[in-house]
Amino acid sequence: MKNLDFTPLYRSFIGFDHLANLMDSAARTEKAAGYPPYNIEATAEDKYRITLAVAGFDESELDINLEKNTLTITGRRADKNNQDDEQRFIYKGISERNFERKFQLGDQVKVSGAHMDKGLLYIDLYREVPEALKPRRIPIGQALDN
Repeated sequence: MKNLDFTPLYRSFIGFDHLANLMDSAARTEKAAGYPPYNIEATAEDKYRITLAVAGFDESELDINLEKNTLTITGRRADKNNQDDEQRFIYKGISERNFERKFQLGDQVKVSGAHMDKGLLYIDLYREVPEALKPRRIPIGQALDN
């Protein structure tokens, strides 16, 4: 895969360095393992849902953290006291490994909640646009207060 050089963005766009950092971070993250699989869907206007397939994990083994604009989901399996030694697998296709999955959220994107159902972890998000950033109608012929 071709590596992208974001140096021209750093020297040409003042104040947009965070955007170049996000793109650089996303390019590095794409190379990470695809476990656990996940979906990102728009459930309504300004509402989103991340769904992770976490089969075999209990709620107590999952941790969801939001720091700055990075949502991190971590799964740590409880030690099974070498139960694999007792089990003899003919084929083992169900992964039981620990994981950490990170998502970069936009400035106005907030987490509204999370729940599990049938081996899937659902994280609901919404975009909260501040009044100052919402479009507003400018009446003709009237002075505006600043």
